[in-house]
Amino acid sequence: MSFSTLAAFWAVSILFVITPGADWAYAISAGLKHRVVLPAVGGLLSGHLLATLIVAAGVGTLVASHPVALAVLTVTGAGYLLWLGANLLARPTTPHADTSQASDAWTRWAFKGFCVSGLNPKVFLLFLALLPQFADTHAAWPVPLQMVALGLVHTVSCAVIYLLVGFGSQVVLRARPAAARRVSQWSGGLMIIIALALLIEQLCA
Repeated sequence: MSFSTLAAFWAVSILFVITPGADWAYAISAGLKHRVVLPAVGGLLSGHLLATLIVAAGVGTLVASHPVALAVLTVTGAGYLLWLGANLLARPTTPHADTSQASDAWTRWAFKGFCVSGLNPKVFLLFLALLPQFADTHAAWPVPLQMVALGLVHTVSCAVIYLLVGFGSQVVLRARPAAARRVSQWSGGLMIIIALALLIEQLCA
């Protein structure tokens, strides 16, 4: 795979990464807590890696060709986003000064992050639409390996942006509890809007 192919893919994928969505909302909510940005973003990235492996293994095409399987994924992902969003609206996250690094808190934020991205059918469909377009059947690398490489490029971009969003919200909002509360509510509202859009799209399909 040539460097120009990787660069072209990155130019397309970064546009999706910098567009605020459920991942951004979750990174922001993690930023308002103390020391959970890394596990939260790690969870988000693991979801993207899972989607990459599914598409590279050829399972992605199989799932996409079965409407029932895709519908189940969509409804499950939308339901989880609705639950997270409703919780953020009911109990907005505010800057937390606790320096505890309890492993259960890290695990909980990482798992929720994995669910936010791993259950988001948009992530899966994005990879299914993009990765094959940039894979070259005549290249020295096998096509699945090319897809994994492209997925890693996308995941690295996600890591940089999500960490900037998470730590940026932490720095900017830590001294502004009222603003932090509003941003947390905005994040919850965004998750709910995305979830409803997924459900409506599924109903109209």
